Amino acid sequence: MTGNAERALEKMAASSSAGRVLTLCKQFQNICRISSATNIQKYTGILGKYQSQIYGQQSPLLARSWISSISSVPQCRALHTSTSRRGLEEFFDLPENWGQSNVKSGAPWSARQLRAKSNEELHSLWYVLLKEKNMLLTIEQEAKRQRIQMPSPERLRKVERSMIRLETVVNERETALRLLQTGQEKGRPGAWRRNLFGYVYWYRFKEYAIPWYMNTRYKRKTFYTPKFVEPHIRLRVEKHLRDKARKASLKRHSLAKLKEKFPQMKVPAS
Repeated sequence: MTGNAERALEKMAASSSAGRVLTLCKQFQNICRISSATNIQKYTGILGKYQSQIYGQQSPLLARSWISSISSVPQCRALHTSTSRRGLEEFFDLPENWGQSNVKSGAPWSARQLRAKSNEELHSLWYVLLKEKNMLLTIEQEAKRQRIQMPSPERLRKVERSMIRLETVVNERETALRLLQTGQEKGRPGAWRRNLFGYVYWYRFKEYAIPWYMNTRYKRKTFYTPKFVEPHIRLRVEKHLRDKARKASLKRHSLAKLKEKFPQMKVPAS
């Protein structure tokens, strides 16, 4: 009998402790509900006051939407990010330009405009132009597949021209900074040298693991012009000057014929 009594007492104690926990949970839940309800009433009162100031009367539909948005606020994360677009539609033109034979586009970026930009702006502009170039290349490939003409193909040339000028401006800034820091114009040091055929070229210095007088590969290189090549250099220069004079005379004769046929034409200055 004593064992059964002890078991009954244990069951009663467990049930009483579980009941206490349940009552505490219910009380905590009621407190949370009351606090949330008071907050909602407070925000609803503030909303009604502003609505009365703006519209002159309260809108129950707007109040319900405001209450629902307030109740969902604690569930949101405190993080704000911009919308990211990584779909395949980024490789195609805008939908309003589909089917158009001519698409309006601005002039390419000039070097003067790019020199007025900061490095951060040039960095951002480079990726904007790269994205535009990828889109135009996709349109060009799709036009080839459908065997139709690409709408406004000059846009691709404008973007490529802008990218070349942007790269030129960046190289100018890097060269100026290098001249201030090291006094060298090139990023890799070198020297002007002549090859075996008399051409002058820029030789970039390299690092070798052994000295130059022990390096058989380096000693095989020829950085001078032999004596028997000098007459051929003179003949090459003479040929270049003769071709240049022939092109100039041909252009002059063609302009004279056009002037005889069209007297009102303006001849460009030579």
